[in-house]
Amino acid sequence: MPDNRQKKRHRKRLQLRYEVDGSMRMAFTEDVSDEGFFIRTAIVHSPKTDLRIELTTPSNESIIIEGRVRWAKRVPPNLLRVAKGGMGIRITRFLAGEAAYRQLCKGLNEK
Repeated sequence: MPDNRQKKRHRKRLQLRYEVDGSMRMAFTEDVSDEGFFIRTAIVHSPKTDLRIELTTPSNESIIIEGRVRWAKRVPPNLLRVAKGGMGIRITRFLAGEAAYRQLCKGLNEK
């Protein structure tokens, strides 16, 4: 699969919760960029699925966004540590914490 990203992603592990169809799941990001991020999880949803996601920054700030699944790769839970399984998310709208997210990405771009 070709990498069509316009922005470079940076490795960053943030705790998150996401909601789809009324159920909440917990997971972690693997990498982030200004436009989206990758959620490492064994439970994936189909591309074009809309999710409500709450990220927690290292300083315990809450970032709430709406995002859309761009791609997904299902991996058995027992292989998740060695194989890249999860969902690529494109941010569609910030509900809270946009400045904190932008600051987080800005800090990564400067490294």
